[in-house]
Amino acid sequence: MSKSPSAGKAGTGGKSLSTRSIHAGEPRNKYADSLTTPIIQTSTFTFRNSKAIEDYTKKGKVRFEYGRYGNPTSQIAERRLADLEGAEDCVVFSSGMSAITTTILSLLRSGDHIVITDDSYKKTLEFCRSYLKQFDIKCTIVPFGNYDVIEKAIRKNTRFIFSESPTNPYLNIFDLVKIKKIADRRNVLTLIDSTFSTPVNQRPIEFGMDLVLQSATKYLGGHNDILAGAVLGRSELIDSIRDLHKSMGGLIDPHCCYLLLRGLKTFPLRVKKQNESALKVAEFLESHPGIKRVYYPFLKSHPHYQIAKRQMTGGGGVVTFEIKGNLRSAKRFLDRLRLCYIGPSFGGVETLITHPALVTYYDYTRKQRYELGITDTLFRLSVGIEDTEDIIGDMNRALKQK
Repeated sequence: MSKSPSAGKAGTGGKSLSTRSIHAGEPRNKYADSLTTPIIQTSTFTFRNSKAIEDYTKKGKVRFEYGRYGNPTSQIAERRLADLEGAEDCVVFSSGMSAITTTILSLLRSGDHIVITDDSYKKTLEFCRSYLKQFDIKCTIVPFGNYDVIEKAIRKNTRFIFSESPTNPYLNIFDLVKIKKIADRRNVLTLIDSTFSTPVNQRPIEFGMDLVLQSATKYLGGHNDILAGAVLGRSELIDSIRDLHKSMGGLIDPHCCYLLLRGLKTFPLRVKKQNESALKVAEFLESHPGIKRVYYPFLKSHPHYQIAKRQMTGGGGVVTFEIKGNLRSAKRFLDRLRLCYIGPSFGGVETLITHPALVTYYDYTRKQRYELGITDTLFRLSVGIEDTEDIIGDMNRALKQK
């Protein structure tokens, strides 16, 4: 069977990221002279006659056949995301986790081994630690940032190194230059979850990473109204991921792709604003007497500040911090916020705050949480696009009343 039309990298004439976010990947002339990409809401694409069937099945004519194998609206989203990330190709998924799990499974065979850093997303770690062993695939979890340990963990059957950069929730930054050298020496692939940075702030492919994963639910969509994911990279790798994607069925629907495309049009503007506001919020918090510690890549106090300044053009919209006090103090602080919404996600236009101990790690004992660095007074703030002074004012008011 022939593939549906490829989502390969679209030409954009070298235009800026902001311009490409609006125009990349789509034809200038669209159906019914529409300005926006149409929503092709169909599960099935029909053939005019038997010749059209044979042109597709026997002669390899490129066209669409069935929604699970490709859709014109999702194709535009794939092309645009590939262009923004500097990738050859892209596959979009129904969620970030679907993108991660499908990618991992497509690259591995029974008897393989992977290396993953311990600061990766909780559900990613759970999948690698718990589910891969059912396929006789071994997983070694290594300390983030210890590159000697990472290299020593690589075996003859190691297929890839997986990490996030920045990580959740401490916003640690992976040295992509170092990990590329290790991967080249040991002939393994590199997978980077770049959701926190986005193509505005960091493009891992430019540093030689093989595959980049994005939860498009976050900054790329940007409005807290979709679930979507993407994997981007070299065509030969993406081809195998796309083949498994067709079987696994983690399909993103056309209307969701339309909303993703709409979000991408303002994505660079939003991220720039969030970069600026988050840095100001981080600086405010670091100077506040009620704060124990602040974690933000573009603060000089961050352990990976120098790496962040080399690799990133902005620190992102997430600020992690610890307040002084105890769990009761943390709850009082949360309850006194008026502008910031309490919620577990990030990257949207509304400012969100989450308390990992209560929200994400509620089923862990206190000892287990603390071993992972999830203290009673730790918060993750996702800065939105509201007026910066309003966000700071809300934080300041809640901290004063703590």
